[in-house]
Amino acid sequence: MASEKEKMLNGEVFWVADPELVAERGRARQLVAAFNQLGEDHPDEGMAVIKKLFGHVGNGGEVHPQFRCDYGYNIYVGDDFFANYDCVMLDVSPIRIGDHCLLGPHVQFYTVNHPLDPKKRRNGAYGQGFGITLGNDVWVGGGSIICPGVTLGNNVVVGAGSVVTKSFGDNVIITGNPARVIKANPYRE
Repeated sequence: MASEKEKMLNGEVFWVADPELVAERGRARQLVAAFNQLGEDHPDEGMAVIKKLFGHVGNGGEVHPQFRCDYGYNIYVGDDFFANYDCVMLDVSPIRIGDHCLLGPHVQFYTVNHPLDPKKRRNGAYGQGFGITLGNDVWVGGGSIICPGVTLGNNVVVGAGSVVTKSFGDNVIITGNPARVIKANPYRE
């Protein structure tokens, strides 16, 4: 029989209060608190904490406080990653971010969902995760929310305050709630 962690990682419905998962969230909260306490005055020490927390960090990353996540080990970022102030990454499922990606302030990634059955949803008892993937050269404007299961292709720009509820391919500029394509991105490498 699969453990609750295995269920979580496999995208199945899992019991959120499982002791192993509670302990892992506790470890992540300690690292997040240490990172946020360092503030901006100690960028090298802060990135050392992020490298302990995340599943992978490429070269040249920068994360500003206050940062929040559930587990940390489900976050994978490529080279030259930048996250501005107050980003939240609920990483029940993997969050994979390509190279040269920028996140504005207050950007939120939600990989977790809850059952429609209200009895299973009470007190946050059960969850289910759907991963989020960003290609290379993606810029997510401030205050945007990326919902569970979304994939954004390369060279996508997300307008500030957008709610991205579905996936989009390469080279587009999207905005709104729900986000939609407003035009092709003419700037490509």
